[in-house]
Amino acid sequence: MFHLLRLLLGSLIRLLYSRRDLMLENLALRQQLAVFKARNPRPGLSASDKLFWVLARRFWTGWRKALVVVTPETVVRWHRAGFRLYWTWLSRHKARPGRKRISKEVRELIFQMVAGNPTWGAPRIHGELQMLGFEISERTVSRWVRHAPRKPEPAQRWRAFLRNHREVIAAMDFFTVPTFTFSVLYCFFVISHDRRRILHFNVTSHPTSAWVVQQLRETFPYESPPKYLIFDRDAKFGPEIVAAVQAMGSKPTRTSFRSPWQNGVAERWVESCRRDLLDHVIAFNERHLWRLLAEYVCYYHEDRTHLGLQKETPLRRVARSRGDSERVISRSRLGGLHHRYDLVA
Repeated sequence: MFHLLRLLLGSLIRLLYSRRDLMLENLALRQQLAVFKARNPRPGLSASDKLFWVLARRFWTGWRKALVVVTPETVVRWHRAGFRLYWTWLSRHKARPGRKRISKEVRELIFQMVAGNPTWGAPRIHGELQMLGFEISERTVSRWVRHAPRKPEPAQRWRAFLRNHREVIAAMDFFTVPTFTFSVLYCFFVISHDRRRILHFNVTSHPTSAWVVQQLRETFPYESPPKYLIFDRDAKFGPEIVAAVQAMGSKPTRTSFRSPWQNGVAERWVESCRRDLLDHVIAFNERHLWRLLAEYVCYYHEDRTHLGLQKETPLRRVARSRGDSERVISRSRLGGLHHRYDLVA
């Protein structure tokens, strides 16, 4: 009886509905009926079903009464998610106002100029870009200069300083070599920074300050020392050495304590000498070691290429172009440890 009264009351209420509301309610009920029929294994709402109810909420005030399959709060959540998607798409595809954004190539070129030329400002960089044919305003260049990476590391600035002054810099150092009889020999050398040339070397078993002073006199016999002479704080380089360097007209420059990297050119030569020669031979005495070092210095100057010299040799070995009738021959160096290759007809 209650269900019959409820049906009659619902029919009377629907008689008062307009034709538009009845059509919308009928459409909504049919849509939900189609959802229930397509259960697999339970009813599921596709994107089109969600869009239907979002539009119904937008254009029909009585959509809540006909909704059965989900709650009204779910439809509201769908509508808000669609709102966010719409404005996300619009912000990504809408043409941006203002000036056209510069390309990545120009930005990287500006950053490269800032890093490679620390003293340049935006006007100088803008002038270079104009010379290269890039149409860009100076104000834009100034803005991107502020976003450029910071200044290079101190080690890089120190490397640039040494590279600009290497013609007037030399370094000296000692390294030890064990002998066949388990004694220790001391190898002294002086190296020039400009072409990595070994200016002088010698071997002794008892280094003293007087001996080092004599080696410096043999290194610079005609009063032509470099402006700066770098050496570490070894006890063998005492006050007598500093006074002798100053008397020759050079400025003694000592490295900090436990900082071999400050005398990197000399340290790298020691490493090369050990790796190329001393790790493969056993020295018998001073005379034998001096002869080995003499051969290595000759190989080092004339044959061995250096990455720091753009793969040239300290004495500027001439590169040749190979002809059709020429062949490559091998010349033994250091008893066969290394070889030099030349072209012959």
